[in-house]
Amino acid sequence: QVQLVESGGGLVQPGGSLRLSCVASGLTFRNYAMAWFRQAPGKEREFVCWSGATTYYADSVKGRFTISRDNTKNTVYLEMNSLKPEDTAAYYCAAKLLGSPPQRDPNAYGYWGQGTQVIVSS
Repeated sequence: QVQLVESGGGLVQPGGSLRLSCVASGLTFRNYAMAWFRQAPGKEREFVCWSGATTYYADSVKGRFTISRDNTKNTVYLEMNSLKPEDTAAYYCAAKLLGSPPQRDPNAYGYWGQGTQVIVSS
């Protein structure tokens, strides 16, 4: 049974930083591409970044966010810097098998975590 569990969300001031983690189990981690998505109230789920054979970032976060992974810990991370109020959302990690280019469409991912809330506010 595949399980993805996010952690690290919370309240942070604009300009601040936050580090999210997602621990995967029930899959061979190194064979999967991992991605982060986010969803704000009233908006559709939005692609944030990808870590597979390559890394790839949405324009809205490029230069501020960094995705990394530790295959020995079955964990993918999202380092978020220079946070803005518009970054406020529930953040989700997702997994799909390697073998295709980075996918922005959430429907391409078969496995999802429950999400962790990030609020950027003064």
